[in-house]
Amino acid sequence: MAEAPTVYAATGKRKTAVASVRLSEGKGEISVNGKALEEYFGGGTLPLIVKQPLAEVDRLSKYDVRIKVRGGGISGQAGAVRHGITKALVLAENELRQQLKRLGFLTRDPRMKERKKYGQRGARASFQWTKR
Repeated sequence: MAEAPTVYAATGKRKTAVASVRLSEGKGEISVNGKALEEYFGGGTLPLIVKQPLAEVDRLSKYDVRIKVRGGGISGQAGAVRHGITKALVLAENELRQQLKRLGFLTRDPRMKERKKYGQRGARASFQWTKR
């Protein structure tokens, strides 16, 4: 009987976006929410951001990646996917951890939107004062 392929699952986060990543041995196909990578993120720098961890360790054609991402904007989603792919790569090949850590891909970006304060127009901006 054929053995089921090993699947490495990880979760990546950035701002309010959350990405569930499934990494398995394959030909290098990447799909996001059922669409091809370039179809989902368009053709710009975002697909490059998503592929960064795989490209840096020369594993672009070794793994197939299936991603489900939700929340946040398109840029935050790309960052969440990059974080998730990195964590799944470390699960698959633990010896890559030092290299990916040095590149900063394993660290979750803590920057979030600051909350709006009461009595103000936004997080920092207050209402304009007028005499009359």
